[in-house]
Amino acid sequence: MSNFKTFLKSGHAPTLFASFLYFDFTFAIWVLNGAMAPFISETFHLSPAQKGFMVSVPILAGALMRFPLGILSQYIGRKSAALVEMGLIILALAYGYFFVNSLDTVITMGVLLGIAGGSFGIALSLGSGWFPPKYKGLAMGIAGAGNSGTVLAVLFAPPLAAKFGWQTVYGLAAFTMVIPMIVMAIAAKEPPDREHQTFREHIACLFEKDGWAFSLIYVITFGGFIGLANFLPTYFYDQFKVTKVEAGQLTMLATLMGSATRVVGGWMSDRWGGVNALTAVLAMVIVSLVICGTMGEQLALTTLLFMFCFGALGAGNGALFQLVPLRWPLTTAVAGSMIGELGALGGGFIPNAMGQSKQHFGTYFYGFLAFAALGVIVLLMLRVMQIRWTRTWAEKGGRARTTGATAAAYQGR
Repeated sequence: MSNFKTFLKSGHAPTLFASFLYFDFTFAIWVLNGAMAPFISETFHLSPAQKGFMVSVPILAGALMRFPLGILSQYIGRKSAALVEMGLIILALAYGYFFVNSLDTVITMGVLLGIAGGSFGIALSLGSGWFPPKYKGLAMGIAGAGNSGTVLAVLFAPPLAAKFGWQTVYGLAAFTMVIPMIVMAIAAKEPPDREHQTFREHIACLFEKDGWAFSLIYVITFGGFIGLANFLPTYFYDQFKVTKVEAGQLTMLATLMGSATRVVGGWMSDRWGGVNALTAVLAMVIVSLVICGTMGEQLALTTLLFMFCFGALGAGNGALFQLVPLRWPLTTAVAGSMIGELGALGGGFIPNAMGQSKQHFGTYFYGFLAFAALGVIVLLMLRVMQIRWTRTWAEKGGRARTTGATAAAYQGR
């Protein structure tokens, strides 16, 4: 407890809390269509492939929104960018309540929900900006635990949709966004690590191998988390014939694990290194995904396996973003947004792979297998790349160096 108090005193706790709440609520909005997918699919009689595509649209749109919002935050400040984004989300949800009444408008709504998916880089950089390097992993883990918004969505959206209609949920969600807006406006304080740089300097990480390597890792850790979180309500509903509300509750059990372990992943990485943590969690994800695909009709065991898988994915997200500020100490927000954008695109792979597998082979197994195979490739890449990382900007295993001079100098190369 004393160590945690020391951690809080080393930064600005109200800003960290505001960042967490902001990310939590925006994340819940981002996955609304996934949480309500069984209702939407039944309304429009969607095929498996159509279900996968419909669920993937908000993920892909959110991924594409991350980098522009990261750039915006560098120019107007992260707090201001967060407030602007939340205002746009309320307008998007109003569109959903008043105008969504066909499959085409559902797809359009999916694109608009992507606005909420762009909050990632801002939330993590704002929340961790006041904290010293040795606590960055934990601070980012706490802010990033806002992906627990998935739990809120899958827990509350299905019963509300069953009682009031799924279109009404958009309207109800719009009112909830007022809460994080007020907290952000009152409690948050712009961190002192903001620097005025050229656009070329902002996007420098796009032209570096490390940026693409981090993005590929994030395809597995976060892409796996958001893709599965969006598709699991459909999977449980179709595969095990549970009710729509029960499908949401089962998904909640899995996503809750992923949200809780994100903080653990950041803490573990501060102590033992992000590279070591990522190696372990990638191996666990690969194994659990393959086994999940072979479970057939065993609901209880499948749920437990998904909880284990999500726990590993969540820890992996925390571990990766312990490394980001070490590698890009001067442009953490933009680097995080770029990695988040490219990595989150992987989340669109899972729903589509699952839908295509089910439609063409009558089973979801090959969707699981395809993503697990991608995980193997990324794990091998990590083990090769970490050799250079630990010789330049990180200590052995991916721990922070005692001084930021080496990382800052390496970034400037």
